[in-house]
Amino acid sequence: MNRLLLLTGLLLCILSTSCIPHKDIVYLQNKNTAIDSTQALVEQPKLYRVQINDILNIRIKVLDQENVTIFNPVGEGSLNASGEERAYFDGFTVDIHGNIRIPDLGKFNVLGYTCEDIETLIKDKLLEDQFKSTANIFITVKLSGLRYTASGEVGSPGTQVVYQERVNIFEAIANAGEIPLTGDKKDVQIIRQYPQGQQIHHLDLTDANVMQSPYYYIQPNDIIYVKPLKQKIWGTGTTGVQTLTTLFSVVSFLTTIILVINR
Repeated sequence: MNRLLLLTGLLLCILSTSCIPHKDIVYLQNKNTAIDSTQALVEQPKLYRVQINDILNIRIKVLDQENVTIFNPVGEGSLNASGEERAYFDGFTVDIHGNIRIPDLGKFNVLGYTCEDIETLIKDKLLEDQFKSTANIFITVKLSGLRYTASGEVGSPGTQVVYQERVNIFEAIANAGEIPLTGDKKDVQIIRQYPQGQQIHHLDLTDANVMQSPYYYIQPNDIIYVKPLKQKIWGTGTTGVQTLTTLFSVVSFLTTIILVINR
């Protein structure tokens, strides 16, 4: 009887520690407020500043569009090229020195500038060298897609390109196939590129306050890494039923071995 109670207690302990708790898999929980309270969540978008290896899409328009044909790429590559390939060939890549080179206008150092800042730089240069204010110059500068990489415990690891101005961490993960039950939602790592090197930032996606984080919105060239939970490493199952089935299989196997030995 004592052995049975000991075995039962051991099984219950293993079962309680190997299952994934509900609080570890639910997004955006109000951890610091009552369940029936209303919490105002304020997003904190931050203007993106251009980094090395970014690809910029630049379009220049004036009253006589033929005068700016040289500045606007016309897509001389393959017509079967994907959107990402066209962006690479038609866009302006920021080199390791932070420069882009525009035909007839020369080099512009854009490292650390916003897209609006770059629009102003180009417009001022055109008005100085090429056109008068009466030309009604209109310039747009955008990132040629937001490119990032998702790895670890996600449904579809790999590089993703999203053609939007802003993408938050939940949208980025959804595009990568979501985080399975065995992924650690409490410590999602963002590996971000800076002029001085790379830094790792941590996000708890189960906490509603993540929306107030300065890293809530991803940036081009971010790497999103999701660690596996210990339950996956142990291999005991992600739910109580799976864990119990595994334990009963082990117990049955051990019992069979003992019976065979005692014969």
